[in-house]
Amino acid sequence: MAPRLHFVAANVPEAQSALANLRQLYDDAGPDKADIVVALGGDGFMLQTLHAFLEHSKPIYGMNLGTIGFLMNEYNESHLIERLAEAERAEVNPLKMRATTVDKCIDGLAFNEVSLLRQTRQATKLRILVDGKVRISELICDGALVSTPVGSTAYNLSAHGPILPIDSELLALTPISAFRPRRWRGALLPHRAKVRFEALETEKRPVSAVADAMEVRNIVSVDVEEDRSTPMAMLFDAGRNLGERILTEQFQD
Repeated sequence: MAPRLHFVAANVPEAQSALANLRQLYDDAGPDKADIVVALGGDGFMLQTLHAFLEHSKPIYGMNLGTIGFLMNEYNESHLIERLAEAERAEVNPLKMRATTVDKCIDGLAFNEVSLLRQTRQATKLRILVDGKVRISELICDGALVSTPVGSTAYNLSAHGPILPIDSELLALTPISAFRPRRWRGALLPHRAKVRFEALETEKRPVSAVADAMEVRNIVSVDVEEDRSTPMAMLFDAGRNLGERILTEQFQD
């Protein structure tokens, strides 16, 4: 029996046009009855779709109508049912963030990374703890991030962090433009590690925290750990699964 599909698209002309075409070619079962969600857009829209369907726990098959499309498959309107039948599944677990400000705590999830960033011209100062133990008492930097394997080829890679195999059960802790200690390049952590960032001199050096697309400004501390209670599945064309894409990325120019 063919899977029931639900199509969603980014709010750009190309994706909206593709949405209309695909709904003419294939029945749209709606978000509740569908077996698979087909997302049309770029990597940013894939992250939005993962967040939007957390409670549905439906696999997401993306087709690229964006810029990079690392998390997406090639856009092709034909033979979609056959492609889905042969698609390879990758389960991903988000990071759970708790950002604390002076007067409140805000929770968020991130499939790519949780990042801390300076809000002004001045560098930020962070204290970093792992599993309750202080590992760096003062990091002077533009920021720092914790990345999942899925997100390790995104902002983490741009910040010169390591690429993580999808099944590595590791997290990347990566500084962003570190000034002191100058030679620290980050750390590889077991996926069960609990990371805590404490912002120092917050009145002079305010810091924001970002979990995928959610930003919390003027934080005092941020706690990050993997959340295995809400896994999501992405589908990739046969031979182009997420593990292969991440491996291939390590041999790019």
